[in-house]
Amino acid sequence: MLLRWIVLVPLLGAAVNGLLNRRLPRQVAGLLACAAVGISFALSLTVFLRLAGMPAEARFVNDIVTTWIGFGNLQVDLGFAMDPLSGVMALVVTGVGFLIHIYSLGYMSHDKGFPRFFTYLNLFIFAMMTLVLGENLLMLFVGWEGVGLCSYLLISFWFGEEANAAAGKKAFVVNRIGDFGFLLGMFVIGATLLPHLGVGEGLLSFRVLQAHAGTLAPAATLICLLLFVGATGKSAQIPLYIWLPDAMAGPTPVSALIHAATMVTAGVYMIARMNFLFVLAPTAMNVVAVVGAVTAIFAATIALTQNDIKKVLAYSTVSQLGYMMLACGVGAFAMGIFHVMTHAFFKALLFLGSGSVIHAMSDEQDMRVMGGLRKKLPVTFATFMVGTLALAGIFPLAGFFSKDEILWKTWSSGNTLLWALGFLGAGLTAFYMMRLVVLTFFGENRASAEVKHHIHESPATMTMPLVILAVLSVVGGWVGIPHFMGGGAHFEQWLEPVFARHEVAPDAHGAGAHLVDAHGAETPAAETHSAENPAAETHAADEQAAGDHAADAHAPTGHDAGAMAATAAGHDDGHAAPAHGGEAAHGAHDTTMEWILAGASLAWGILGLLLGYLVYARRVGVAETFQKMGGGWPHKVLLNKYYVDEAYEGAFIRPGYWLSRTVLWKSVDAGLIDGLLVNGSALAVAVLGSVLRLFQNGMIRFYAWSFTIGVTVFVLYLSFSG
Repeated sequence: MLLRWIVLVPLLGAAVNGLLNRRLPRQVAGLLACAAVGISFALSLTVFLRLAGMPAEARFVNDIVTTWIGFGNLQVDLGFAMDPLSGVMALVVTGVGFLIHIYSLGYMSHDKGFPRFFTYLNLFIFAMMTLVLGENLLMLFVGWEGVGLCSYLLISFWFGEEANAAAGKKAFVVNRIGDFGFLLGMFVIGATLLPHLGVGEGLLSFRVLQAHAGTLAPAATLICLLLFVGATGKSAQIPLYIWLPDAMAGPTPVSALIHAATMVTAGVYMIARMNFLFVLAPTAMNVVAVVGAVTAIFAATIALTQNDIKKVLAYSTVSQLGYMMLACGVGAFAMGIFHVMTHAFFKALLFLGSGSVIHAMSDEQDMRVMGGLRKKLPVTFATFMVGTLALAGIFPLAGFFSKDEILWKTWSSGNTLLWALGFLGAGLTAFYMMRLVVLTFFGENRASAEVKHHIHESPATMTMPLVILAVLSVVGGWVGIPHFMGGGAHFEQWLEPVFARHEVAPDAHGAGAHLVDAHGAETPAAETHSAENPAAETHAADEQAAGDHAADAHAPTGHDAGAMAATAAGHDDGHAAPAHGGEAAHGAHDTTMEWILAGASLAWGILGLLLGYLVYARRVGVAETFQKMGGGWPHKVLLNKYYVDEAYEGAFIRPGYWLSRTVLWKSVDAGLIDGLLVNGSALAVAVLGSVLRLFQNGMIRFYAWSFTIGVTVFVLYLSFSG
C-alpha cells in the first residue's frame, strides 16, 4: 500500500495547489508542495529500508492496485513495484526533488506564478515516480509521457516571452519523435510475446518480460533499438539532444530538476530496467555504447566555448548522460545507475548554485559580465567548487568513483577507442568547469554599477539545499568504492540481483556466450542450451516459465530468466554477445592496470582544472590566441554548437514549414478540404437547388405543360418499346 502513496502524495499536492491556486497564501502553497515531496521521500526511504532487510534475492515489493487492461490473454495491471534499482531511483528523485522544492521557496518567492510553479513541480515528481515505480512497461510509459508534458509546462513557464514558449515546444516535439520509437518497441514486444503468455501473466510486466526473455530474443535487436530511440529523446543523446540546452529557458530550479533528478535520467533507467533484453542484442548494445561515447565528447567540446552559465551546465549534462549510456552499452548497468545517482547530487548543486549567482546578478546569465563573486557569495562559491571538483572526477568526491568505474568497465571490456573518447571528455569537463568558475567567481566583477550594488548572498532557503547537496557530492560516491581501493563496491552489490544474472560475455576466444552469475563466475551458455535444437529448447523454457507464472505471476524468476537469457544469447543470430560488465565478464582482473587507469584519470582531471585556471585567470592572452587559431573558425564552430540547430533548421524545419504552408495548408486544407469538399459541396447544392427551384415556380400553366410533355414522352416510350 505504501508504494501507491509514494506516487499519489505529490499528485495530491499538485491537485490542491492547482485547484485552489491563488486562493491559498503563497507560502502555504509552497510549503504544501514541499511537504508532499517530503512525505514521498519518507515513504520511499521506509520501503527502501524494508528492502534492505530482505535477503538479496528476495528484494522485491509490489502493490497491484487493480487490473488496468483485461481482455483474453491480454492483461496489464495498474500497479507499482520496488526492487533495488527502482529503490535507488526513488530516493534520488524524491530526495533531490525535495531539496529543489525547498530552494524554490526562495528563488521563486517574488514570481507572480508561484502557486502554478509548485503545482507543476509536484506534478513532475508524480510523473517521475510513476515512471520509476511502475510495475510494467506501460506504467513506465505513462510516467514517461507525464514527465514530457511537465517539462513542456515548466520550460515554457514564463510563456509571455516567445523564446521560452518556443523552447517548451521544441522539447515537446523532439521528445515525441523519440517516443514514437518507444511505442513501436512496445508494440513489437506485445506482438511477439502475447501468443506465448499463460493465464494471469501480465503482458508488459517487467518480471514476465524477464521470464520470457528467450521468446523475445529473436526480436531483441529490433526492440532494443526502438527503445533506444526513445531513450535518445529523454536522455538527450545524439541526434535528439537538441532540446536540452534550450530547456534553460525555464526557471533555474526547473533546470536542476530536469537535468539532475528526473526527466533526463529516464532513458538511462529504462535501458537499465530492460537490461535482460539488451544483453541479448549485441548490436543494440554497441549502438548504445558508441552513441553514448560520441555524445560525451561532442557535448564537452561545445561546453568549452559557451558564455551562458546555464548553457555550459546544460551541455555538461548532455556529456555526462553520454557516460551513463556508455556504461549501459558495455554492460555495466550498475555503473550507469551509480553515475545517475552521483550526477544528481553535483549537477543539482551546480544548477542551484548557478541560480544563486543569477539571483545575485539581477537575472544576468552571461559569464562575461560576471566575475569576482567568490567573496560576495561565499556559501555559493564554496559549494559550487565542491560540485565542480565532483564533476571533474577529483578523488575522493562522488564523481570520481562513478566516472572512473565507467571508464574502467569500458577499458576492461575491450572497448579501448570508446575508453579514449571518455577519457578525453573527462579532461575537457574539468577544463570547461574551471573556465566557468574563473569567469564567474574570480577576477574583477564586470557588471554595471547598479547590478554590483545589489549583489548579495542568497537566503537560507537557497543556501541550505546547496550545503546538503555539497555534502552528498563529497560522500555520495563512497558507497561505491571499488574492491581494488579496499572498498566493498556496495552499490554494485546492492544492484546485483537486478543485473548480475543477465550479464552475458564471450569466452576468452571471442566465441560462445557465457552467463555471469552474481559472483562473477561464468557458466557456458551450452550448459543451459541445446545447440542442436535451439527453437525447441527455447520453447520448452517458455513453457516452463509460463507454467511457473500461471502458479505465481509475480514470483521471483532469477535463475530461470538467467537460463533463458543465456539460451537466447546462444542463438541470437549465431553471434555471441559483446563483452559486458568489464571485469565481471572476465573474472579476475589485473588491479595494477586499474590503479594505473584510476591514477591517469585523476591526473587528467587535475590537469584540466589547472589548465582552465591558468588560461582564464593567469594567461588570458592564451585563450584569445586559441580563439584566433585557424582564422577563428574552430572557435566559431564550437561557439555555434557545430551548427546542428541550423542544420536541423535547413533539413527539417524549413522544409516542414514549406510542406505545411504550400502543400498541407494551401493545397490540402484550403484547396481540397475547404475549397473542393466544403465550399464545393455547398456550391453544388446551391446550383442544384437553383435548378430545382425553376421547376417549383407555383405557375399552374407550367405544371400543366410539364404534365402533358411527361405523359407524351411516356406514351411514346411505351409505343416504340413495343
